Formats: sequence, structure tokens, C-alpha cells
Amino acid sequence: MSKPKIAVIDTGCANLSSVVVALRKLDVDPVVTASADEIRAADRLILPGVGTACAAMEKIRERELEELIVNARQPLLGICLGMQLLCASSSESALGEARQIPCLNVVEGTVSHMAQGDLRLPHMGWDQIEIMRDHPLFAGIPSGTYFYFVHSYAMNISPATAAACTYGSRFTAVAVQGNFMGTQFHPEKSGAAGARLLKNFTEMQL
Repeated sequence: MSKPKIAVIDTGCANLSSVVVALRKLDVDPVVTASADEIRAADRLILPGVGTACAAMEKIRERELEELIVNARQPLLGICLGMQLLCASSSESALGEARQIPCLNVVEGTVSHMAQGDLRLPHMGWDQIEIMRDHPLFAGIPSGTYFYFVHSYAMNISPATAAACTYGSRFTAVAVQGNFMGTQFHPEKSGAAGARLLKNFTEMQL
């Protein structure tokens, strides 16, 4: 079986090296790119992200990536902020003001600041996921598996929720809608479980 062509979309708002290293450990050699031709030619797309949704969406539009991502037909995996950007909107603005930032709107759900009472934010460290429906992304990964999280904003539970996590309240840990998938946690920092999820993503047939 030939190796899939993986494109890590360079939005200008992510540290891409850890994702690239994790994929190379799976014997996959991804291309980091903002090129429309390379993105369209890829068999799989990965959308990482760090920072605020407001700044990330500005970068995506500056680089003319929005239409490419929204119209992607190959499997696409958003990681952390990358998953949140797949939603309809996020309250994570650049200056912290209370307003909704329109996002890519390819996965049903919205993102808001986590209200966790006395629990500290960001939600940082290893936590368990509760798998809520079967999907090839979870092959060999049982419910209750630990993954590594770092975030203060989270996607609500919606019809796209494939796995949840609880930190004060329940939120979406994995979202799946058609060919669009996302993980709130960082699979590239989640040891063997994260490697298995990335391997599943590179090999799945949709």
C-alpha cells in the first residue's frame, strides 16, 4: 500500500514541528504548505492551531485558505485550536471582548470559554476521553484512554461530538462530521495513544 500524501496546512498560527515529527515517526513524510495545489493534491489534511480563534481566522483569510479548507473532500483533522476553527463560531477574540468570531462552519458546534468553577484554567495535562460512537479514528483506542490537553476554550456537546471529556463540565474532545474531524487534545503529545490515533487517521478509508 502506497503511503498517503499528508499536507499540514500552514496557517501561520501554529507550531508545526511537533506534528511533523509525530507523523514522521509513523513513516509518513508530510508536506507543510499553504499552497492551494499541494492542499488539493493531498490524500489527508491536518489543520493545527495555537493562539486565538480571532487571530487564526484572520491568518486563514489572509492566506486565502478558507475556501480550500471548507471545500476539502479528503479527510481533514483539526488539532486543538484547529478543531475549534471547524465550528460555526468561537467567543475567543483577540482582546477578550464578549463577541462571537465566525469560524469555518463545517462542524456543528460553537466554542466558548470554559467555566469550571474553582478548577484552574487552562485545562492542562492528561485526561480521559469518553467515546460516544464508533469511528475508524478510534480503532484500537478504548473509551477511558488518556490524552494530553492544553486549552481554556472548548466546543459544546453537539451532534458532531464523537468523544467527550469532563473538566468541571462536559465538552467535545473529538468531533466528527463527514470528512471533517477534530481533537481538542494534542495527539502529537499524547504518547502511544496519540500515535495510534494519528496512524488511524492516515490509514482510514472514508
